[in-house]
Amino acid sequence: MSKLIINRLDFARIKKCISDAKQFKSINKSEAEKLMNELNSAEIVEPEEVPANVVTMNSIVKLSFLNNKKQIQFQIVYPDQSNLKENKISIFSPIATALIGYKVKDEIEWIVPAGLTKIRIDKIIYQPEAAGDYNL
Repeated sequence: MSKLIINRLDFARIKKCISDAKQFKSINKSEAEKLMNELNSAEIVEPEEVPANVVTMNSIVKLSFLNNKKQIQFQIVYPDQSNLKENKISIFSPIATALIGYKVKDEIEWIVPAGLTKIRIDKIIYQPEAAGDYNL
């Protein structure tokens, strides 16, 4: 699998969210570490340089669970914008952490309560950078 790609603004904002959440104890320590490891392993690029097939903050993604062929769609947002009724999932959620920086057609192993499963990114319905929305 290729290196994760994160835009410079998302990188800075997510790191600040993690720092704030740690201060207010609103993020689990292991989830914070997992997300920081993802960020620190990524290639940081300018927003204008993000390929259109990469999952970024505020992207609306469609994915499949390969073990049961179930499909879901949601938007990855900052914690203060999360709303399950609107299918807006916080970057602090394990699935969003698992997806950020990956590309369409990538398959990611993910641990759910029932055990290990594999998810595939089928489509990015909306990506801010591809739409020219660099400051979301």
